[in-house]
Order: sequence, then C-alpha cells, then structure tokens
Amino acid sequence: MHTVMKDQGREAAGTRQKPVASLRFFKNVWLLTRSYWQSEEKKRAFLLLGAIIALTLGVVFMLVQINQWYNTFYSALQNYETEKIFHELVRFCWLAFLYIILAVYAFYLRQVLAIRWRRWLTNAYIDRWMEDKTYYRLQMFGTATDNPDQRISEDVRLFVDYTLQFGIGILKALVTFISFVFVLYQLSGPLDFRIGSLPVHVPGYMVWTALLYSGIGTWLTWKVGNRLVGLNFVQQRFEADFRFSMMRMRENCESVAFYNGEDRERSIFKKRFRLLLDNFWSIIRKQKQLIWLNSGYSQIAIIFPLVVAMPRFLAHEITLGGLMQIASAFGRVQESLSYFVDMYTSIAEWQAVVERLTGFGLHMVQVKETHRQDRLVRSVSARDDVEARGLEIDLPNGTPLIRPADFTLEPGRNVLIKGVSGSGKSTLLRVLAGIWPFTKGHLAMPDGAAVMFIPQRPYLPLGTLKEAILYPGTKDLPDDEVRQYMETCRIGYLAEKLHVEADWGHVLSIGEQQRLAFARALIYQPRWLFLDEASSALDEETEARVYGMLQQQAPRTTLVSVGHRSTLAKYHTDVLYLDKATQTLRRPVPAV
Repeated sequence: MHTVMKDQGREAAGTRQKPVASLRFFKNVWLLTRSYWQSEEKKRAFLLLGAIIALTLGVVFMLVQINQWYNTFYSALQNYETEKIFHELVRFCWLAFLYIILAVYAFYLRQVLAIRWRRWLTNAYIDRWMEDKTYYRLQMFGTATDNPDQRISEDVRLFVDYTLQFGIGILKALVTFISFVFVLYQLSGPLDFRIGSLPVHVPGYMVWTALLYSGIGTWLTWKVGNRLVGLNFVQQRFEADFRFSMMRMRENCESVAFYNGEDRERSIFKKRFRLLLDNFWSIIRKQKQLIWLNSGYSQIAIIFPLVVAMPRFLAHEITLGGLMQIASAFGRVQESLSYFVDMYTSIAEWQAVVERLTGFGLHMVQVKETHRQDRLVRSVSARDDVEARGLEIDLPNGTPLIRPADFTLEPGRNVLIKGVSGSGKSTLLRVLAGIWPFTKGHLAMPDGAAVMFIPQRPYLPLGTLKEAILYPGTKDLPDDEVRQYMETCRIGYLAEKLHVEADWGHVLSIGEQQRLAFARALIYQPRWLFLDEASSALDEETEARVYGMLQQQAPRTTLVSVGHRSTLAKYHTDVLYLDKATQTLRRPVPAV
C-alpha cells in the first residue's frame, strides 16, 4: 500500500494542472484502484465482482428478450390476435420478474463490494496518515493539503462509489451496445436515396443514425460541461473550509467570547460562505446548461427513431411490432452510446475526487520524504541518557534556530530548559520526540517506551474520563487506583465522572487538563518525562504539589521541563539555557 500511495502521489502532480479527462487521470484511477484488488481481500473481491458482472450480463440478456417481445406483442395487437396478446402479457410478467430479480441483486452485491472496498481503503489511508506521525507533519509542514479528514471520510467513499458505478455502467453500456447493434442493423434494413443523379444505398441505416445522434450529443455535452471538473474540485475545498472555520470557532468558543470576537468570526464565516456560494452558482449555471442539453437530447431520442423508421412502416415494409422493436433497439443503442452524456456531471465529480485523493497521497509522500531528509542520526542510548553531539536545529525555511551544540542529560538529574520566547525551547523538545525534521547531528535517546512528553495543552481523547486519564491506553488500572492518583493531583472531585463519556478537552479547564496530565504521568511513571510548560495554568501551590508527588512517587523518573517560572528551579538539578540572540545552547549547569 505504501508503494501504491507513492505512485498515486507522484502521478497526481500533473493532473492538478488541467482537470480534464486524460490518460494520466485514468492512470491515477488505476493506481488508486489496484491496491485493493491486489490486497489480502482480493479473492472475495473478485468473486463479488464476477457475480456482479454475471448479473449485469443477465440484465442485458433480459433486455434483449423484452426487445423481442415488443415485436411479437405489437404485431399481435396490429392483427387483433386476442389469445396471443394475453399469452404475451403473461410472458412479459415473467420477463419483468426475472429482470427485477437480476437488477436488485446486481445492485445489492455492488453495495456489498463498495462497503468492503471502502472499509479497506479507509483503513489503509488512516494507517498511512497516522504512520510516522504523518498527520502531524501534514498539519505543520504540508501547506498544500487541506482537510485530510474530508479526504479520508468523504472522498474515499465517493471514489469507491463512482468507480464501481462507472466501471459496471461502462460494461453494461458496452454489452448493451453489442447486443442491440446487431438487432438494430437487421431490423432497420437499407436506406436508398439519390444525391443528384447518384444513387446511395446505406445498409443498416438506423445504426449509423444512432451513432451520429449519440456522437453529436456527446460532443455538445463535453463542450458545455468541461469546466465542471475544476468547479467541483474547488467546491469541495470551499465546503470543507467553511465547515472547518465553524468547527474551529466551536473549539475556541471561550476565547472568542472573552475577546468579544463574534463580529470578526461572523465576517470570516460569511466570507468563506460567500466564496462557497459564488462557486456553487457557477456550478448551477453549468448544470443548467447541461440539463437543457440532456433534457432536449433525451426527449428527442424518444420520437427520433420512430420518425426515422416511419417511412418503412408506412410503406408496409415492417409491421407495427417491427417499428416498436426498432424504436426500442435504437433507444438501447443510443442509450449505451450516450452513457457519457447522461453521466457527465457525475464523471466531473469523480475526476475531482480522484484529484483530491491522489493529491493527498502526493502530500503524504512529500512530508514523508521531508522526514527522510532529516540529517539527524538517531540511536538508542545504551546508558539510558540523552546525548546530543553537533545538534543543529533549523526552521522550515532553513533559518538556523540553534547552532551546533553538544549536551548530555543524565538519568536522575532533572533539567529545566530556559530561554526567552522564540528561542526554540519547544522545538528542542520536538527534536527529542522525533517529530521535527529540520535537524542535523547525532542524538541518542532512551527507548521510546521509557519516554513520555506532556505538552502545554494535554490531549484528552473522546470517551470516558478514565480513558482520557489512561491515554494512550497501554496500561489499565482499577477505578480505585485511578481515583487515588486524581486525589493526589487535586482533581479528585471529578472521580465520580470516571465512566462518563464527553469531549473532556472542552469540558475541563486548562488547569484541570494539566492536573489530569500529571495524574497520567504518575500512573505510567516513565523513566524520562518531558514537560513543555505543563504547569503554566496551575497555581504555585498546586504546581509544587504535583512536582513534589512526581519526585516522591516516581523517584526513577527524570524530569526535563520547559518553563519560565522561577519556582520551577527547586525541582530541577540542572539548567539548559537557549540564547536566542546567539542561537546557542549552553550545556546543563547546576540550578541556582
């Protein structure tokens, strides 16, 4: 799957330049498709696909039988053959019943295949998105990617639905055309006329008429609707941006309320909604033109074969049944040839979906390759310490943040990282965590299982309060023990809500979240605990309690803290200072 996504990404670059159907577009469809059909589920997938194809062929066969029925039934009507008329009505009921069964199960199995395919592809994208912290790097460094959640939740669904719809639809159209073009050729007979003194003989003229009629309709549809691909691509982004702006407002509602920022937020919403509506009006205008064309095309197609075949009927060369069979066969041939006309709007949306998914794949590959360009040599420390040699840290634009530095953090010696705002304290922790790619030098770190990082705003997942405290869930404890840790961190008043599900990141204050994070640290007791302003929202008394309890109940845990408060110094043995002016890092020195 990784290789396939790389291919998807590389091929996506060209398709975004001009969003029209091309060989590159179909190649991207294949690259997105083949991953599932070469996966561990391929046997069941091919069985389902084979059954769907067989049922689709059965549907076309029933259409051929019904077409033949037209001739027999209407000829009986013309000749007033009462017994035969009723016999054909009963026969039609059986044909219709079989047709319905085949059509229903073809649809049902297609939906089963779509669900299985979507499940597999969604899981694959989720795995790829979460692997090696790609989600973080996309957010921090992948500026070309917007709304990856929509790509995974919405675009994967649309891709699977459209791909199956068009794949089976094209197969059905092709088989229908092959089945009915011979019927139409035999029934239509020749057309003889003169151009001046030159006699012209056209065998099977209804077939050529159907080809010409469908060709003109397809060309006109493409001319009218080719801009829909780009418009649909942009519309999805505008829709997602509008939703995201309101979601972000909801997540930060308290801050907005404090600032009285409602007018500003309102203007942002309306601006993004206006962009959405302007583009949507362009889509509507194009779709209106297509509806004019398609409606006229479809309505003319009802009467057109009757008009063209009428001379032969009036000349008594064919019966009423033959006329109706010709009209029905012409309709099937014209319908199969007009598949592109009927589905153009959906095809435009399909192209936009493929653009977004292949673009998403490209951006994940790009941030992955950015990570691989990280020239920092990492290793597991044999002495369980943190050792950096020649460590250089840059900003994404290449500006140096910290010039070459050497330092060693020893187990049992708590370190306070200090420096003015913007000197790179939090970025240094990101380097130690392995999520900042713009680095050089050598870094030896303890085993990952022995390390825990606590950011300034701790993450609390959706679910129960107990699940939030035990995040990421690699350890489980009885409720009583969890309550004890909560009491230790002065948040015991929430103990009765341990099994209440909520969005705790919004329910709790920052101070409460930070206390929960310290309870989490006491539960897991890592050998190394890195804290990035982790007590900034706590009063000094509570800060003293939680740091004191860490030293008392987790004596084997070494603390590395980023902070500005002078009160933190007494809980740390050494100080590591970052000088913003000189972009240098001073080695750990004893805390004052």
